[in-house]
Amino acid sequence: MRRYLSLIIGAGLSAGCALRGDVRRVEMEVAALRQDVSGGDAARKAQIDSILALVAAVQQALTTQQAYLVQMRGDARTDQLAVQQQLVAIQELTGQSQQRLTELRGRLDAQARQGVPPLESTNPTGAPVGPSGNPAGPGADQMYELSLQQYRRGSLGTARVGFGEFLRVYPTDSRASDALFYIGETFAPDNPDSAAVVYQRVVKAYPNSLRAPSALYKLGLYAESRGNKPAARTYYQRVVAGYPRSDEANLARDKLQRLGR
Repeated sequence: MRRYLSLIIGAGLSAGCALRGDVRRVEMEVAALRQDVSGGDAARKAQIDSILALVAAVQQALTTQQAYLVQMRGDARTDQLAVQQQLVAIQELTGQSQQRLTELRGRLDAQARQGVPPLESTNPTGAPVGPSGNPAGPGADQMYELSLQQYRRGSLGTARVGFGEFLRVYPTDSRASDALFYIGETFAPDNPDSAAVVYQRVVKAYPNSLRAPSALYKLGLYAESRGNKPAARTYYQRVVAGYPRSDEANLARDKLQRLGR
């Protein structure tokens, strides 16, 4: 009997989920056995008493274990609820961020399609002014940098509008030739004819700028891509003759060698 009881108790403890009914059945069997040997062997009674004490200890262990499992299940539910709340918060933040990005992109696209509305007036320096006569709107640095950022991000239409407004408001700024050159660059991928017209304006309006040899070299590349070698050769020769120390001059010399002087 002790061996039978030990197997039940061992299995229940190892699994961590012994039922009170199993223990109760063992108690009933032990009680029945105790009645059978009542008035009999004292050693047998002592053995049964020790078994009953062991059963009581197992019951206490099971009670403690069940309380621990209940607490663990409660903690797990609490942690799960906290994780769900965090996920909901993250989803809300993500949705808000996506909505803001969509709104910003829509505004930029609208500005690229419609252009920038004309300002009411300007002061003698070319900076925009509001109704009160005080300077209004972004300064030259901010307007140029914002336009350049849009160009680098690939928002060519928005960059074109920004550089055009920069030239309108600050025509005498030292970066005017850069702004005009970048307008040509925004046309280059999809409308090379318009880009060529802008590059011609760069060379004519700012012949002493660093952008002039770049614009001439670009014109040579376009002429060469269309198979107009004489025109390409002319542009390359102008780069070498007019800007011999520029980086574009070295590129133009290589082009002339390949085309043949």
